[in-house]
Amino acid sequence: MDLRLYNTLSRETEVFTPRGPGPVTMYICGPTVYNYAHIGNARPYTVFGVLARMLRRRHGLRYARNLTDVDDKINAAAAELGVPIDVITARYTEAFHADMDALGVAGEFAPDIEPRATAHIAGIIRMCERLIASNHAYEAEGHVLFAVESYEGYGRLSGRTIKEMIAGARVEVAPFKRHPADFVLWKPSTPELPGWESPWGRGRPGWHIECSAMAESHLGETIDIHGGGADLKFPHHENEIAQSVCAHGGAEFARFWVHNGFVTVEGRKMSKSLGNVLLIKELRELAPPEALRYLLLNAHYRQPLDWSEAALHQARATLDRLYGTLRDLADVEAAAASADEVEAALADDLGTPEALAQLSELARAAQKAEGPAARALAKGRLLAAGEWLGLLQQDPQAWFQGDKAAIDVARIEALMSERQAARKAKDFARADAIRNELTDMGVVLEDTPQGPRWKLG
Repeated sequence: MDLRLYNTLSRETEVFTPRGPGPVTMYICGPTVYNYAHIGNARPYTVFGVLARMLRRRHGLRYARNLTDVDDKINAAAAELGVPIDVITARYTEAFHADMDALGVAGEFAPDIEPRATAHIAGIIRMCERLIASNHAYEAEGHVLFAVESYEGYGRLSGRTIKEMIAGARVEVAPFKRHPADFVLWKPSTPELPGWESPWGRGRPGWHIECSAMAESHLGETIDIHGGGADLKFPHHENEIAQSVCAHGGAEFARFWVHNGFVTVEGRKMSKSLGNVLLIKELRELAPPEALRYLLLNAHYRQPLDWSEAALHQARATLDRLYGTLRDLADVEAAAASADEVEAALADDLGTPEALAQLSELARAAQKAEGPAARALAKGRLLAAGEWLGLLQQDPQAWFQGDKAAIDVARIEALMSERQAARKAKDFARADAIRNELTDMGVVLEDTPQGPRWKLG
């Protein structure tokens, strides 16, 4: 089956074919590591991680996701604490990696390369020099600026005119700019700010050219797929295209552009002013990370995703049901199997909602399967479907018991046995009292035909 992706550049869904015989090249804009990541930050890495896994299985993949580790926000955070910027970036890079690992953005779902802007200063300077030499950039008062009027394709990605982009971006009309829309490639640094020596004096790179230089260094002049959040289409991705195409003599920068929609919270935009910024590290304490992952995949990547407590509760309940199916099949050896329905859904422009629906259908089929061979095949298909999405890969008992290090499993099991004995003795008052004690411990009891079970609520 063909892989079809919506290409922001053409505004059409197209069949994806690799540019050449080698592995597919993909670049996804990574985080600026000055603070903890929120759930909106996690969406592109989760959904495009699923794309990465598909590409690895079909064509091979070289996937880069950068770290922006020099930026004015980082500088401000470092100045506030009176520490060098690498103290800030090391702290939040470690936190980011912990969040991604918890969300299952690891292994086949993770990037192969994680370049850092500060390790590519020489390449950034060389790109600036090439742009100046080809009259696409100019130096002014220690700055290097890209001349937008020198590139006639400017605005093609976002579909805006230069006039519209100036108004929408509220660009700074500095006196040294030749045109109000010209953007910074290199800027001077005062003594207290981080900086590197360059032909234009001590300074630091602008944000946009960092990604162009890192993509060039690790993936070449033309890449197959470039992506990120919809908020990056302009100015970031528009500027990346302009400077990369002009630095490479007109060569196409990226063949496919993929963008994910925003995450809202209870129908409202996530913002500090509203106090509704949901940090991943805090959400991980409220719900299993796999439930967070499920919810991030529950809406089509190009559509907005509304985060709510009810939706998170539903995601967890759905995973309870799916893991419950696997628990009921614990004595069955899974047969080697595929999940073509799930792969087909994902091949249709990363249709994760349909893929999750197919996952549920396979669970229902597994519940109804009869006979050893049918049950083994049904379990294999369910596990294969979960593997495509990075779900259902842990032991069912581990899912239901949660973090065993944080609970007294022996105490719970003892209370469960005592409750069973009380029920057999028709001491229902004691049985109810034990149920209440377990509830107070955060344990949910399930009385099933196979006997009582428990899980963390």
